[in-house]
Parts: sequence; C-alpha cells; structure tokens
Amino acid sequence: MGTSAGNTAGGRSEANRVLIFDTTLRDGEQSPGISLNRQEKLEIAHQLSRLGVDIIEAGFPITSPGDFESVQAISREVEGPIICGLARTSAQDIEAAWTAVRDSERPRIHTFIATSDLHIEHKLQTTREDVKGQVRAAVAQARELCEDVEFSPEDGSRSDVEFMAEVVQIALDEGATTINVPDTVGYALPGEYKAMFEALYRLLPDLRNVVVSVHCHDDLGIAVANSLAGVEAGCRQVECAINGIGERAGNASLEEIAMLLHTREPSLGLWTGIETTEIARTSRLVSRLTGYQVQPNKAIVGRNAFAHEAGIHQDGVLKERTTYEIMDATTVGLNSNSLVLGKHSGRHALSEALKEMGFEIDGQALNTAFKRFKEIADRKKQVTAMDLEALVTDELRSEDIGGYTLDSFEVEASSQRPPHARVSVNLPEGGAASGSFTGDGPIDAVFQAINAATGVAAKLSEFTIGAVTEGQDALGEVSIVLEIDGSTGAGQGVSTDIIDAAARAYVRALSVAVARSRADEAVGLPTESETSTAID
Repeated sequence: MGTSAGNTAGGRSEANRVLIFDTTLRDGEQSPGISLNRQEKLEIAHQLSRLGVDIIEAGFPITSPGDFESVQAISREVEGPIICGLARTSAQDIEAAWTAVRDSERPRIHTFIATSDLHIEHKLQTTREDVKGQVRAAVAQARELCEDVEFSPEDGSRSDVEFMAEVVQIALDEGATTINVPDTVGYALPGEYKAMFEALYRLLPDLRNVVVSVHCHDDLGIAVANSLAGVEAGCRQVECAINGIGERAGNASLEEIAMLLHTREPSLGLWTGIETTEIARTSRLVSRLTGYQVQPNKAIVGRNAFAHEAGIHQDGVLKERTTYEIMDATTVGLNSNSLVLGKHSGRHALSEALKEMGFEIDGQALNTAFKRFKEIADRKKQVTAMDLEALVTDELRSEDIGGYTLDSFEVEASSQRPPHARVSVNLPEGGAASGSFTGDGPIDAVFQAINAATGVAAKLSEFTIGAVTEGQDALGEVSIVLEIDGSTGAGQGVSTDIIDAAARAYVRALSVAVARSRADEAVGLPTESETSTAID
C-alpha cells in the first residue's frame, strides 16, 4: 500500500493513514455551469492547503490555455500538498501536464485510459492491445519527466478484472507510483467494489508496493460507501471533492469521507491529515465561488446537519449532546460566526481580520473589499466572519472574469402595474450600454433589461436565493446559471439588497456563458466530448 508500518508521534500507524486526493478543481469544475477563473481557483487551492489535503488535482492542463495557466499558478504559489495535473495517454497531454505542474515542490502527473470493453469498443474505438501499448508509452513518458506518476484505468469497476490487472501491471512496470481504480459511472455496489480490489491484490503482488486509490461517483448515492469499501480492502488514497461536486451526480464528498474516518477512527483504525475545523469554511468558499449551493440536509456541512426540530431530540440534546449528536459542530468549523467588525472599523482592522481568516489581500483588492465592507456596515448592525467571507469571495468573482459588469439599475414596482427596470452595463470592449424592460417581477425586469442592454439572449436555467446569516439585515446570496447557445455559465452575487445581488449574479453568469460560447467555437481547442473523457 506504499506506506510504512512505523508509528507517528500520536501513536497512529502510518500504514493506516488515508491520503485525501481533492479533485474539486478538476472533476468538480466539470459540473455543468461551473467555470472558475484563475484567481478563484487559487483561492480554493490555498484553502485546500489550509484544510490539509494531501493532493490537489488542480486541473486538466491540455483542455484550454486558461486551465493550463491556473494549474501552473497553483503549482507555483500553493505550498504543502502535492499538485497534480490530469492527462490522457497522448504525448501532448502528458507534456502539457508536466509543464503546468513542474514548478510545484511536489508535482504529480495523473494519466488515464479506459479499460472496460464498453469504453474500448464504443468510445476509444480501439483494441485491448492498443490500450496496453498506450499505457506503456504514457506511463514511461510521464515517469521520465516526474517521479510521482498516477495511473487510472477508467471505468475500472466495469472492466474485466484480469485484463485490467494486465494493464495495471504494465503501469507498475513503467514506474507508476499510485494506482487509482475508479467507479467512473457510480455503478458498483460496495461489496463488488471491495471484491474487485481484493482480486487485484491477489493478481498483482506488486500492488502492495504502491499507493492504491479509489475514485467513486454518486450516481446511485453510494460514492462514500464505495470509497470506504475500497479503503477497507487496503486502498490508502481517496479521491473526492468538496461538497461532493463533480460530473453528473458528483463525486464522493470530501467532508463526509473525512468526518467518517475521524468519527469512527476507534472502530476503523484509519485516519487522515485533514484539519476538520476548516471543513465548513472550505465548503462555504467552494459553494460561493462555484454557485452550487449546499442542500440544507447535506451531511456534515448542510444548514440542518446539526439542527434538531423534534421536541424529543431537542430535550435529549439539552440534557446531553451525545444523545442525538455523534459529532460536535465546532469540530467541522461551524458556529464560528462571531462579530468581527463594526461600521467604524478602518482599513487596517479589515485587513487584519481578513488575515486571521486566511485572506491575504492588499492594494486595489483591499480598497475594493473595504468599499464593499463600508457599504454593508452602513446597512447591518454587525458584520460577522461569514459576512466577510461572502464579501471577499464575491469580489473574487469580479477579478479576472472580464466581460460585463453592472454599472447601475433602477426598478419601479408597485401592486398597480408591472415592474419596470432600467439598467446600465459596462461592456467588455469599453463604454456602457443601457436597456429597459417591463417584466413579471422586479428581478425578471432587471434580467430582461440586462439582456436588452447587452444584446445577448441569455436563458435563465437556475435561480436560487439564500441568506448568509440570520436576521432581517442578513446578506442575501443569489446563484444563477444561464445558457447561451448550449454553453452555460454560473454567477453569484451578494448584497443586503436581493435585487442588487441578483443583478450582480446575472451579469457575471452572462460573462462566463458568453466566454464559454466563444471558446467552444475557437479553433484548436478540444471539444466538450473530448474533454469529458476525464475520469468522471
């Protein structure tokens, strides 16, 4: 399993440490509507480092210049975790991945190819022998460039295990240091997935000399259960994502894996290096920057995860917390919403508060954050840590997105006539354009007026509203997904005025969708079908 049998200072066996491989920035970003810019990816990567993940899969460098640049920036700026880039078995992919991660203190190349007959015949349209040849060449090339190489037989859980063993042996012979066998389409049952790894260990004695990894999807709602089954079979790396985001129904949830192993460590004897008190904050950051809200009943980080409605439950918790709570909310960083600043706080106080929260911003970025803080502080009696998180991540969405920005808006609304909105939008090429529209409601009127101003016929796919904190003066948080000619874009806005938040979210989603639509038409970039051959 690639780990020593020695003990740590705390008495834990290194052989029982489970490495956390985070793929939020690669598989997670393949979720429909998510398009993170360079600054946003860097912010998430820095937070993942604070969280204590062992490996960050920073992206798929060959897919676009933007993804390449983001992976390269993370490799150069984020310290601590291994920084990994994904590559298909083509020489061009592997070279791009290496160039993107080579500046990291601990770089890794992750290469993959499908091994199920279904994929070989219909997707790759090739033969088993060709797959073996591609693996031999790809792993050998990657190993010449990088000491740390991961290989994955895509759709492993639906592959013929004996053929897959042949392929994995080739990867081992060429120097692969981690073998990841994914349940790509979330089809396996826990018992089947565990039996597959037990068979591979029997067929491949060399497998015990490397790290073996699981990568499970949640199509049937059992990604975490399957991941645990693989770990119980001997695997010591789990590939997962914050909030469980990812292709289709998503990946195994990092926070669920981490707290499962943390809470049941006495029974399982397994542990991770995750700093659990950073879990909630990481979840909020990813939610805000991706526009994917966390469902209220989501395990560990959902709004109701530690709430008790039934009177019997409430009575029991008041008498003894452990009657109904198997975890303490503070363990995952919840209930950390203390007052940080007031309306009279200055720029230095804001800077110091943000530093304590892990945000290192200065210059114009600090000036912009301070301006937004003052605007909010004038409307709220108290500004909490969660308010500041929301404000800073809201501003991060504005950086590097480019495209359209909201200049101003006016809305006339009453119960006597349909609401009418007028907006002014700053254009990417400079200057501003105005538009007006009478809509079904004030927010609809603003959205339609933005379409009129920009001349873009965007279609609203998703619209959600939430509150950052409690109270009538809480910050409102709006998430939007738009579609333009089949290309989607997500945007988010934060404000005490929900119409303002919605308008901000809309123009950001519009900018992302327009950029994606143009990128899809660009010559020389991989098509969506080509890039979706990643381990999903």
